[in-house]
Amino acid sequence: MRLVILDRDGVINRDSPDYIKSPAEWVPLPGSLEAIARLTRAGWCVAVATNQSGLARGLFDLPTLRAIHRRMEEALVPLGGRIDGIFYCPHGPDEGCDCRKPLPGLFERIGRAFSVPLAGVPAVGDSPRDLQAAAAAGCTPILVRTGNGLKALAEGQVPAGTPVFADLAEVVEYLLTET
Repeated sequence: MRLVILDRDGVINRDSPDYIKSPAEWVPLPGSLEAIARLTRAGWCVAVATNQSGLARGLFDLPTLRAIHRRMEEALVPLGGRIDGIFYCPHGPDEGCDCRKPLPGLFERIGRAFSVPLAGVPAVGDSPRDLQAAAAAGCTPILVRTGNGLKALAEGQVPAGTPVFADLAEVVEYLLTET
């Protein structure tokens, strides 16, 4: 099984410093849904790993988060795409969990859920914490310039040797032609 792990906000959809708090605020980035559909059609398993501290902060509740994810999944259907699993950390930054990126807990849960060793699994993110969590889990971190990606690059927070792509569509083109 070929598995890819994607961050949500800033990779699949527009990010917001005010959080994505409702299905209406969830807006896909250009080309991201088509990229996921390409992976699906090529036989890849697509998992999402996302920090959702807005739950702990009381900005939205679990039914709302589920509705946001349902909107994302439903938007993929007409394109022939799907997400095989959505894994999220509901905790705030000070709760001491092991699932909040940059820790690898979410990635480890994904590996167990799909019975896949994580060594070399591509993991696409737009922030240093995404890259750190991926590396700590043994995945191959990949940065996109969307979301917080340009900021991470400008601030020198991207480990040397990390592949950098314009967006998820460019990553998928690489994965489908080079792997």
